[in-house]
Amino acid sequence: MSAAITSLFSVTALAQEDAETLDVTVVKAASEELKQAQGVSVITEEDFKRRPVTNDISEIVRTMPGINLTGNSSSGQYGNKRQIDIRGMGPENTLILIDGKPVLSRNSVKMGRSGERNTRGDSNWVPPEAIESIEVIRGPAAARYGSGASGGVINIITKSPEVASTTVSLQTEIPQNDYEGGNHRINLVSSAPLSDRFSHRTIVNYNKQEADDPQLNLEVTDTTSGRGGEAKSVGAGREGVENIDFRTLVRFQQSKEHRWDFEAAFSRQGNEYAGDNAFQGIRYGVDENDNPIIPTEDELSETDALALIGEETLVMYRRTLGITHTGQYDFGDSFSYIQYEGTTNSRLGEGSAGGGEGAINSLDKTTIKLSNITAKTEWNVPLELGGFAQTATFGAEFRGETLDDAVSNQLTLNVADESEIPGANADPESRPSETDATLIGVYVEDNILLSETVTLTPGVRFDNHSEAGTNLSPSLNASWQATKNIVVQGGISRAFKAPNLYQLNPNYVYYTRGNGCPLDFSSLGGGCHIIGNPDLEHETSVNKEIGINYTNDEGVNAGITYFHNDYKNRIGTGNVAPEYILPSEEGGEANVQVFQWYNIPEAVIRGLEGNLQFNLTDSIQWSTNLTVMLETKDKETGIPLSIVPDYTVNAMLTWQATEQIQLVLSGQHYGKTESPELSQTSGQAITGEDRDAYTIANLNAVYQFNENLSFNLSVKNFINTDVRREGTQASSAGANTFNEPGRSYLVSANYTF
Repeated sequence: MSAAITSLFSVTALAQEDAETLDVTVVKAASEELKQAQGVSVITEEDFKRRPVTNDISEIVRTMPGINLTGNSSSGQYGNKRQIDIRGMGPENTLILIDGKPVLSRNSVKMGRSGERNTRGDSNWVPPEAIESIEVIRGPAAARYGSGASGGVINIITKSPEVASTTVSLQTEIPQNDYEGGNHRINLVSSAPLSDRFSHRTIVNYNKQEADDPQLNLEVTDTTSGRGGEAKSVGAGREGVENIDFRTLVRFQQSKEHRWDFEAAFSRQGNEYAGDNAFQGIRYGVDENDNPIIPTEDELSETDALALIGEETLVMYRRTLGITHTGQYDFGDSFSYIQYEGTTNSRLGEGSAGGGEGAINSLDKTTIKLSNITAKTEWNVPLELGGFAQTATFGAEFRGETLDDAVSNQLTLNVADESEIPGANADPESRPSETDATLIGVYVEDNILLSETVTLTPGVRFDNHSEAGTNLSPSLNASWQATKNIVVQGGISRAFKAPNLYQLNPNYVYYTRGNGCPLDFSSLGGGCHIIGNPDLEHETSVNKEIGINYTNDEGVNAGITYFHNDYKNRIGTGNVAPEYILPSEEGGEANVQVFQWYNIPEAVIRGLEGNLQFNLTDSIQWSTNLTVMLETKDKETGIPLSIVPDYTVNAMLTWQATEQIQLVLSGQHYGKTESPELSQTSGQAITGEDRDAYTIANLNAVYQFNENLSFNLSVKNFINTDVRREGTQASSAGANTFNEPGRSYLVSANYTF
């Protein structure tokens, strides 16, 4: 991570160092003054105090340049489970790391027809109090991290075990709206040396985020005609979550040059159901005055959505074991690890066909298991070659993934002869439950100091996926110190993402039923199926950026970056003619159309990022950043890749009022979010509306009572901006598919001893 930062931002420092000290410069590059520079953001422990998060770190990551929270398509499905989206490339192209190791648990959740997963993502496995910093890399520099980093990389760095301290943290957040869920968290972070060579760190966390009441969105929904007469279709609020996290690390300092970390972690995330069934929300009856008729508890059957409100309908377990080695040698340094990651995804049965996709349809739990073995070794070698000081980086990475899912591939293909579809197994019950794939990558990068003002960083990565074949990712980044204060930087790279195991599996079958065929094809009497495609190619993206940054000794940091991503071979399920048209099982004139996941030829993403930071006085600092999305669409259909605002502004004013008190005013302004015009799945016209621009402002006070005890007092969204979901998919709600929490009051205390 630091090497990538250095490749863009360390020109001045490198000019002052010789080859033997380049590795030291690498570490220093990610300093405070660069935290808002082009392509890189660093969230520090101090930032968490200034902007305390309810639970998930995505809340603070979204305030960085180029970042939004979205779904993986413009469908709006699972709108309140938005995840980190970097530069409009979608959450699936955001690679999340914990201490440099990939987090892949979301791959245990099946991918639906629109490309969405019913998951919170992988940004909530470490409590905020255990984080030392978060590094965010956007654009061409992220290509060296391999599959899944086309948008960028989020590296969560946990606190070091070497300092003897124990911190107990308590937090509670109370919403002003009684229908919104509150939050309570308690955790402990303890570390200490055990001997001259051994030290340890243990993290224990419990968090309870309550679900929103389903009545939260009643006032913004419309009466519609549905099955059984008039009903009120409600876009559900945010689900709750109960987090239990345990992480322990033992560090062995073998010598001054060699260090070993042995780490084990266990996390449990259980949801608190809020009524989101992915398509229709909860449907209430209404009386003659259009008031909702909400059944009493006695009138509900155990399978009614209302009866499950507040209940735990899914649980994700994540377990990891890992060994990490860091080495220093006469010729350079190294970082290597091997990690096992096991995820168990246990949830109530969900619909897997038609309009009921994702809706709970059974009280019997199903379980999907995912096992990942990941390993990596990276070596940095400072050298002088051809008269130029440089640091060469060599690396190799392995990812092995095994998915055991006996549930999602059980739908029958309604065709007379399945043998006509390559790879499809005629008998659902005999289909193998396990699928697996391996990915092996090697890469080399060279950080070359061409002159006192110019740094050039060429690189190339080669990957081989056991199912999707090979990929070559070349990259070139450059930095020019135009003046003492001005740096011009640019880069180009070819990033990629391998198809996931669901997309590749021909036994993973989806039946559209009454939910429309792709491109609004007629059912031909026998319906439409979508199946996995073992011949998929890698998604690729040619990412380009150019920017200019100004800094001075008075604390001013200002810059602007233009980025342009040509997204090729994006994997989708609609908008092409069916692969097969076959007679149905019943015979006669009824035919079945069979579509496959396929590679969409081209999409484009363009935008601007800007930042400005300066000191108003010795004690008051202003910082702001801006993201403008100029274009994001599938070139073939014009459908946007995800639902994101036209522009986003994040700002923060920090005042160190006294030695003990820091006051912070922060805000986020989101421009208009345009509704997609066509459905992601069927290509039909969308009747929903745009999301109007809105602003959220927060007040926070940090009080350091003494060296051991500190308090945080916050009023979030103090202007109480009302942002409500108006449906659970874009076809009915347009861009209004999510809630923003209203005004809430947060209090936290941290005691260190």
